[in-house]
Amino acid sequence: MTKFIRHLPTRKRYVRGIEAVLAAWLILALSTFPAAAQNNWQPDAPLPDDYDWIQLTSGEWLKGEIIDLYNDQFSFESDKLDILTLDWEDVKEVRSARRVQVWFRDGRRAAGKILVRGDTVRIIGDQDQEFQRSGIFTIVAGEPKEINYWSGKVTFGANFRKGNTDQVEANIQAKVQRVTTQNRLVYDYIGNYKITDDLLSDNNHRINSVWRRFINPRLFAMPVFGEYFADPFQNVAHRMTIGAGLGYQIIDKSGMEWVTSIGPAYQKTWFDNVEEGSQESESTPALVLTSTMEADITSKIDFSHEYRMQITNETAGTFNHHMLIGFETELTKRLDFDVSLVWDRIQSPRTDSEGNLPEQDDLRLIFGLGYDF
Repeated sequence: MTKFIRHLPTRKRYVRGIEAVLAAWLILALSTFPAAAQNNWQPDAPLPDDYDWIQLTSGEWLKGEIIDLYNDQFSFESDKLDILTLDWEDVKEVRSARRVQVWFRDGRRAAGKILVRGDTVRIIGDQDQEFQRSGIFTIVAGEPKEINYWSGKVTFGANFRKGNTDQVEANIQAKVQRVTTQNRLVYDYIGNYKITDDLLSDNNHRINSVWRRFINPRLFAMPVFGEYFADPFQNVAHRMTIGAGLGYQIIDKSGMEWVTSIGPAYQKTWFDNVEEGSQESESTPALVLTSTMEADITSKIDFSHEYRMQITNETAGTFNHHMLIGFETELTKRLDFDVSLVWDRIQSPRTDSEGNLPEQDDLRLIFGLGYDF
């Protein structure tokens, strides 16, 4: 009995030590349980019924609607986060509630609900098909309805001045495109209009259109392209160009695209006024070269560069250049602030009826608000 009493404090310390270890283990287990549960959370069904779901490589899940995948940029619209443009490599998993159309790099196409998990892509439509994720080239959301293929942007800038000089100036830029898994149909417009002290001092318009039909993910044919240009101050009442050619995507990666093209064309120019005895119009074969680049500077600022050159005979201008450098800053989900520098040059302008030779170069700096739709 005496021996037992002698060792009682030691036994109490031993029991208390065990209790402390068990309590620490329990606290640690409870503290890690929510994080583990959160990391393992996922939508209830592999293919949801109401919303599309994506999982990022960080483990986060987002609910919303798939817009498209193009040039390794995945567009997704969330009710809370608006339209997100994500690097495709940052998207770990995709589960769609709606049908999508998918074009693969080897030319195959499929339509249905999509499940991207790991390196495997399942397209569940009329039949269940399985592909490799690395083979995806383009995704377009929605049923194959015409309205789902169109998107665009309009930018408007204006300057009004009243006082010693009364001036009204307006600038409009617009781009509308139809995008499917294999075709791109693009229309571009830029126009400038200025009245100074009741006199028209600037009035030019340029419309470009091109149909790109991809042969493979980088090479495309242009079955037809065209341009309309008018600028009376460069002594061009109307100029029409139409041709066909080939193009190639030199750079096609996340956040950057560089596309070039070349093709023969036919061009006809109607001059605003000419010297007596000179022809009022000129027809010529032409060679058209283009280069277009788009790049993401930051998540909110995009850079674009467009250059077009037409090689013609001397009477039609010899070399006609058009270049646009633009910076687009996102303000809201649909609204952007745009800054553009536009350069137009006619190497050999035509003398007008009074013997005046127009300037070769026109340079404009344009500020405007753009609306995406």
